[in-house]
Amino acid sequence: MAVEEERGKWGRQLEFVLTLIGFAVGLGNVWRFPYLCFKNGGGAFLIPYTLSLIFLGIPIFAMECAFGQYGGKGPLSIWTINPAFKGLGISMIVGGAIVIAYYSIVIAWGLRFLVASFTSELPWLTCRDCSCLLYGVKNATQEMVELLKTNNSLGIHCPNISPNQTTSPSELYFVKEILADTGSMENIGGIQWEILLCNLFSFVITFLVLVKGVESLGKVSYFSAVFPYVLLTILLVRCALLDGAYDGVLFYLTPDWSRLKTAEVWSDAAVQIFFSLSACSGGLVAMSSYNNFNNNIIRDAFVVPIVNCLTSFYAGFVIFSTLGYMAKTKGVPIADVTKGGPGLAFIVYPEALGNMPVSSLWAILFFFMLCLLGFSSLFSSAETLMTAIIDEFPHFFRGRKRKILFRLSLCALEFLLGIPMITQGGSHLLDLVDSAMIGFPLLFIGLFEYIVIIYIYGYRQFAADVKAMVGFSPFIYFKATWTVISPLLLLAIVIFKAYEQKDEPPAWKSLLYYLILLFVVMWIPVYFFYYSCKNGLWEIMKPQKEWTDRRKLAEKEIQMENDYEMFLVSKDGFCNFEMTVHRKRHSEKTQAIEENIENSLDRETHLTGSDNCAFTNEEDGENKHVNNGAASHGHREDVVSKF
Repeated sequence: MAVEEERGKWGRQLEFVLTLIGFAVGLGNVWRFPYLCFKNGGGAFLIPYTLSLIFLGIPIFAMECAFGQYGGKGPLSIWTINPAFKGLGISMIVGGAIVIAYYSIVIAWGLRFLVASFTSELPWLTCRDCSCLLYGVKNATQEMVELLKTNNSLGIHCPNISPNQTTSPSELYFVKEILADTGSMENIGGIQWEILLCNLFSFVITFLVLVKGVESLGKVSYFSAVFPYVLLTILLVRCALLDGAYDGVLFYLTPDWSRLKTAEVWSDAAVQIFFSLSACSGGLVAMSSYNNFNNNIIRDAFVVPIVNCLTSFYAGFVIFSTLGYMAKTKGVPIADVTKGGPGLAFIVYPEALGNMPVSSLWAILFFFMLCLLGFSSLFSSAETLMTAIIDEFPHFFRGRKRKILFRLSLCALEFLLGIPMITQGGSHLLDLVDSAMIGFPLLFIGLFEYIVIIYIYGYRQFAADVKAMVGFSPFIYFKATWTVISPLLLLAIVIFKAYEQKDEPPAWKSLLYYLILLFVVMWIPVYFFYYSCKNGLWEIMKPQKEWTDRRKLAEKEIQMENDYEMFLVSKDGFCNFEMTVHRKRHSEKTQAIEENIENSLDRETHLTGSDNCAFTNEEDGENKHVNNGAASHGHREDVVSKF
């Protein structure tokens, strides 16, 4: 219990909500959702997307947040609800550690672009290769092609240029300047030192933000979670005024109802909702564990997912109004300038920004926004990992210095893990790791969470835990989704993705993919068999006493709130209040509060004159009358603040 008291708390409840918004709203909201919307029927995609939010996103988000708030610990040590499934927590932090290692590198790319934007002429607009000499040239004649082979702005011989094989300068800049891509994972090449320094900088920032844990993270969230919306709005206003913006938005929203007949659309919507909310990575459990026990987590579980999805939808207007402008400028269909994933953020959008007036300003704003979105998710992911390990070994990390050194060491370790992906062929390794992580691991974790919490522990028991926190039972909506709808949806997604799974050559690459996947999920069965063999199979059906005893926290918090009745200050400015103290002699904290109040009132009595304030102790059945006449309003406020 002593360890639990030392644990940090959010300064204000708003900090928790903003941190979760920053955790959920990340880079994928800018590049993945708009592309999926275009790919899967435009406005028609919003139907499966919204249904997935209702029947998959909000339920699992609420379950994890309620689970974390009730347990009051990180994702590794919270499994007193069913110790045999502690492997779920291990899988969460292993997966989280892998994601942090490569997610920070994407932020490093954004930082590299941000630094390059501080110039009068954006570097990705200049052609520096033979393959981009004919890019954007309409109706190029054979004579023009022959002339450019020998006489061009590069001053080099380009014998293989062709109007049908051109590459944009922005793509060449990203592939050759930023990544220095060798073309394959087999040819790993050397380290990209500029990206390495940017990645180091991102972990330095992460360490400084998290040096005090949630206490510092909560304060930073006011900026990191809110300011991207300011930048997104500025960009939207600017992009909406561009020629062709209306065509882009129309292309974004025009529904293709025939796409709803394909299973892929529904699978994409469900997976996007699942991963954009950062579910089953341990982050929701860790962040919620710092809440007050009686926080209304059900309310928060509706607010954050809805804000996350609206942000994705909002970002789509910024992206596609820009793509409409770009298509108008180049005289090509919008579909020809649209790419998904990092290509949209680091190739297509930079090119569009370069064609705007005052292009450097808009490039700085865009990449600054991109970095903020990335950092807000990175901070929460790193804090999740730190919280999990610190909670698991509380006695070792009891001292403040040890915690700081541990946080520094963890940031350094994650930095080192990312180095192979910063090499010239490292982007292909990053793509492989990313595809493995957003595939089966988190889906499996989510499915097993439902099995453990809702089926083995039991919905009724968990609903009673929620009621102990918020004062009311979960709605019938949660009963239906937690017990039937969401688990079946998750199972269907797993089966569909397994059916769709195709191995890519060479064989060793597919083997590496499955090894990454196995390394994340193997802890679930390994720890289950270890614990059940050690303690007996029957024990896996029982939560530990530490878990069930936490319901008493609700009674304690209510008692603490009722330890005194709020005092009243009369309109004439004189002190006139009654205070009732329900003493609990076994509670040292309550006694300290009472002594502090009495001492403060005694000092006021000594300083002032005539009027009486009654201090009533119901347990002792006695009234203490304090003369407190012409006390100034300032003196009364001092008493209030100490109280």
